[in-house]
Amino acid sequence: MQFSHRTGEQSLNALSLRSQQLKEQGISVLNLNDSNPTHFGLSVHGSDFVYTADPHGDKSARDALISYLEQRYNRTLSADNLYILSSTSQAYAWLMMLLCDPSDRILFPQPGYPLIESICALTSAHAVSYRLSYDGSWMIDYVSIEQALERYNQLGAEHPIKAIVLINPNNPTASYVKAEERERIISLCQRYDVAIIADEVFYDFPLDAFDSRSRWAGENSVLTFALDGFSKMLAAADVKIGWIYASGPHEMLEEAVRRLDYIADDFLPMSSLITAQIPALLTAADNQTQNIAARCQGNYEWLKNYTRNTSATRGLVSVLRAEGGWSALLRLPSSLDDDLVGERLLDTLHAMSAPGYFFDFHANGYMAISLLPEAKIFSTIMTKTIDVIESMIDEI
Repeated sequence: MQFSHRTGEQSLNALSLRSQQLKEQGISVLNLNDSNPTHFGLSVHGSDFVYTADPHGDKSARDALISYLEQRYNRTLSADNLYILSSTSQAYAWLMMLLCDPSDRILFPQPGYPLIESICALTSAHAVSYRLSYDGSWMIDYVSIEQALERYNQLGAEHPIKAIVLINPNNPTASYVKAEERERIISLCQRYDVAIIADEVFYDFPLDAFDSRSRWAGENSVLTFALDGFSKMLAAADVKIGWIYASGPHEMLEEAVRRLDYIADDFLPMSSLITAQIPALLTAADNQTQNIAARCQGNYEWLKNYTRNTSATRGLVSVLRAEGGWSALLRLPSSLDDDLVGERLLDTLHAMSAPGYFFDFHANGYMAISLLPEAKIFSTIMTKTIDVIESMIDEI
């Protein structure tokens, strides 16, 4: 794996090297230019409080989080491979700095939430899309991935693809990475020396999921960075705590962690005022996740049944299979213009829609729907929305 030159070889100067050697011998070294007030009893938290910066985030908070994630993810994890930061958006930015020199490339899924392109632009990377296609369920188009890798990752290529982004499950297609897809993607990453960035914030909200789904966190056969966070786990958009879990072949992982430490150290660890709240937040995580999952599941089942009820509707609007997440996709007659439908919903229901082109669908006739509202509110607004859409067919 060729990492970004921005995080190149970092060598210790002679004094730092000698200081490190003395510390390894158990000798305490006095820092004559120590500017950490907590080392001198001057903390606002009290004279006994001492703050030690750790690029991974506070050690006690990481230990609490890892202990919880091992149970939630059902696997053995290491706090040394965990980075706590403010959001998955920040995680993407750090990873693009780690992996990409300016103009290097990141593969990302379309249709999808419009975030990767923006963060790539901000970090001087180029976003290259691969396609998802629907045939009863959403599937990864391997051909588009392999064609991109063949094009950009030839031996000696100037700006190769450095990582494939996998949203597991994707938003708004609500599709998990399936077992056979996982095997093929790992094979491609190994062949073309590409890392995986797996965004799994919606993983624990299954809807109509296949049994073969699994998390990427802890994948060791290829360099993998799994992203997750509290904002979805707790249904708390204001709780900006996310994390990166790094895994992969030993030597490659060791080098990735060393370089990621350099980035994390420059951007400073998350505030102890925030990380101190992590153990308490974890106590609410299971119940919150279960409540959100039940709400989304109930609304999804209602929507499927309603659109299939020919006595209630004309059958012109359907629901695509949603495997997991907080949203579902309505399929409308493609003869209807997305903007005209959206304007009609605004004018008649004062409701803002999210048409397919918001997410880079290449055709009319898709609308993303949130599954979060209370059941009664959801059924009322969806009934009215579908009525408006079906009434527009008569006007064509």
